[in-house]
Amino acid sequence: MNDHTIAFIGLGNMGGPMAANLAGAGLAVQAFDLDPAACARVAEHGARIAESARAAAEGADVVISMLPASRHVEGLFLGSGGEPGLLAGLAAGTLVIDCSTIAPASAQKLAQAGRAGGIAVLDAPVSGGTAGAAAGTLTFMIGGDAADLARAEPLLRHMGRNLFHAGGAGAGQAAKLCNNMLLGILMIGTGEALSLGEALGLDPAVLSGIMQKSSGANWVLEKYNPVPGVMEGVPASRGYSGGFGTDLMLKDLGLAAEAAIASRTPVLLGGLAGSLYAAHSRAGQGGLDFSSIIGLLRPRGA
Repeated sequence: MNDHTIAFIGLGNMGGPMAANLAGAGLAVQAFDLDPAACARVAEHGARIAESARAAAEGADVVISMLPASRHVEGLFLGSGGEPGLLAGLAAGTLVIDCSTIAPASAQKLAQAGRAGGIAVLDAPVSGGTAGAAAGTLTFMIGGDAADLARAEPLLRHMGRNLFHAGGAGAGQAAKLCNNMLLGILMIGTGEALSLGEALGLDPAVLSGIMQKSSGANWVLEKYNPVPGVMEGVPASRGYSGGFGTDLMLKDLGLAAEAAIASRTPVLLGGLAGSLYAAHSRAGQGGLDFSSIIGLLRPRGA
């Protein structure tokens, strides 16, 4: 795959480090984002910055996207407002890898449109946070044809450590929604436990260490502690900036709720978690990392 040209569209907290890892590995990356600062950071790793998403895709035989929501992905590839999407200009045989977290139905719609033009499409959302994106240790949950995944694997290995083929088109997104619903619940539960411990006079770092080696152990305690000062390199240590925004978690929980309704599956804790993140967002915290939800769980005045 080193001889191929890769368009990478969406250079935010996750997409930026992913594109940088590809460019840093010596691959030809043509990148675009609406934020000039994000483009500049990726350019430092050797990526060529394009003037638009369409310009980034020119001459590329692999297109990777990392965008906020379904409407952005559909608008980019399928078009909006009378403007054609990128699929209309891509050559047959092009491989599209969408790493955004979107509705499974949107991923299936994109894959169907791709097939009509001889374009292979994979939905490949990720898990592992900004630290995993920077370190190239992400987990990819992939939906699509196995043959297309075989083509994509050498590229994905530059960005991630674990690749899981979840099934056909949309299956990667379905897996991601289940995972992020659980993550949102775990963050709230962990924040509640740590807040209670602080109220009872425990040092949150000591309590975190105890729970990591006990039956309450989970990824949040191990990799993403929400209490400031307990863990270096996480959003809580920098005022909850960067990372995975509260509004993005709220969006994912909304997608999970929609999927639950469609499949008539009860997700009681998922629904409650969505309500709490919604309250946190309404309080003006939507742009902060989702671990800032602990602010809702501490005793008043703490």
